[in-house]
Amino acid sequence: MRLSQLFSRTLREAPADADAPSHRLLLRAGMIRQLMAGVYSFLPLGLRTLQRVEHIVREEMDAAGAQQVRLPAIVPSEPWKVTGRWDAYVEEDLLFTLHDRQDRELALGPTHEEIITPLVASEVESYRDLPVNAYQIQWKYRDEARPRSGLLRGREFLMKDAYSFDRDVDGLRESYRKMVDAYRAILTRCGLDFAQVEADPGLIGGDVNHEFMAPADVGEDLFVRCERGDYAANVEAAVAATPDEATGAPAERQDVPTPGASTIEAVATLLEVAPGETLKSMAYVVDGAPILVLVPGDRDVNEGKLRRLFSGSELRMFDTADFGRYGMVVGFTGPQDHDGVTIVADNRVRTRSDWITGANRADAHTKGIAPGRDFTIDRLEDIATVTDGDVCPRCGGGLTIGRSVEVGHTFQLGTRYSEPLKSTFVDDDGIERPLVMGCYGMGISRVIGAVVEQHNDDDGIVWPKALAPFQVVIVMANRDHAEVVARAESLYRVLTERGLDTALDDRDASAGVKFTDADLIGYPVQVVVGKRGIDGGTVDVKVRASGERSQAPVDNAVEAIVQALHAAP
Repeated sequence: MRLSQLFSRTLREAPADADAPSHRLLLRAGMIRQLMAGVYSFLPLGLRTLQRVEHIVREEMDAAGAQQVRLPAIVPSEPWKVTGRWDAYVEEDLLFTLHDRQDRELALGPTHEEIITPLVASEVESYRDLPVNAYQIQWKYRDEARPRSGLLRGREFLMKDAYSFDRDVDGLRESYRKMVDAYRAILTRCGLDFAQVEADPGLIGGDVNHEFMAPADVGEDLFVRCERGDYAANVEAAVAATPDEATGAPAERQDVPTPGASTIEAVATLLEVAPGETLKSMAYVVDGAPILVLVPGDRDVNEGKLRRLFSGSELRMFDTADFGRYGMVVGFTGPQDHDGVTIVADNRVRTRSDWITGANRADAHTKGIAPGRDFTIDRLEDIATVTDGDVCPRCGGGLTIGRSVEVGHTFQLGTRYSEPLKSTFVDDDGIERPLVMGCYGMGISRVIGAVVEQHNDDDGIVWPKALAPFQVVIVMANRDHAEVVARAESLYRVLTERGLDTALDDRDASAGVKFTDADLIGYPVQVVVGKRGIDGGTVDVKVRASGERSQAPVDNAVEAIVQALHAAP
């Protein structure tokens, strides 16, 4: 590629609303352009990188035994309503919905479980046709409320989604293992630092599932990791070892005035205690009945865990009317002295017998509240958030929390979709059984954003060579010097003939501009052909990632460039 002919230009400054390093750098490097919030055009350089990720994904998916298909982007509402997901997605305002001329309700597909499942069932007759693993690389659509960070959270995004179909759970586990191995290989080849973590299945559903998280300061997802490396989980699914249960006699119960102190922080300050000595009582309504959810004051209720605990039930927090209806006081509610209220407590609640909690009247709290004596726990569960410094549930090591970008998610779905969609096969005993499914998603365009978040410096992008739009750039430093032009053209021709993806910067621009752009775009190897070097019989070779520079004799330049590329990450 001659950069004088490239349909793209670099920007000295990124737009003011570009809020993440990857967003700013991809715009400045001329790889993407924003059409509207969460929707981007890919320019030639960006498209080349996108296609490189696709190529890696195809190679690893094919090697794992998956077969590529292409499913429609426009999907009908009927199968989604059968599985119950249409209303769930509409309620979350995630679907782009539309109607055709027959007023049929349609959507732009955010995911394709409802489409692939009956399709596979129509092609599979018996257990002999299983397993099947079909994948696609397709543009997906989610009406994100807050699209941000460029490619990291868009409303239109390129995704690889795969779906495995087996006859039983053992088959599913084997298919799942192959896909997890493929994911690890893909992300490693893309140059990402990542963690495979236990996760919340969300609206997809299923049982066993894992997210693949790329640590990044701008990431919207939090994940927990053990310092010893044997445990990792999304915060929505993370657990920590629970301290031992309190022993000894409960403390004496005592009401104390706390005027205006309706928050944990205010109570802790007023009474000169640590927030962890207070008990937080969160009020909810589940299927029309009140519950109090108890966690230590230095924790929050993990909403994901709570919703899974009451899966299939209607769950909401108290509103103002509910407090009056059930005789509770906003900011001063405690679990004691309530009739007809279900108490759900986090495991940590049993570790103390002297909690400080609301006195169930305004401007007062009660000290010395003990589980068992002062209130009955109806359900003891793991429902609190995990925090930095908690103890690993597997090895006793310390847990830390970090920010990350979710680049992939794998699920063991079982019969979550095949049963309602009546997608079956005939087993070896002649009985029809539902297909046993797994699904596996990876954000291809998001991978690009995550890679740039991890691979950049003050000068621009530092592409891993597997994803760079071109592996080598030849900078023609003196375009008005005949021998410089001839040597640069010769190198460009030879490198291209040897199969190296090479760009030639033959633009009518200053050498300084070309050097700056080479760093900004992030070519793994930069070769400078200039008058001073030619006079001395050399060209300059730079490895972008390390900054290492060397001079190579003109006659040996090709081999020096190949060696530099080999050394580049």
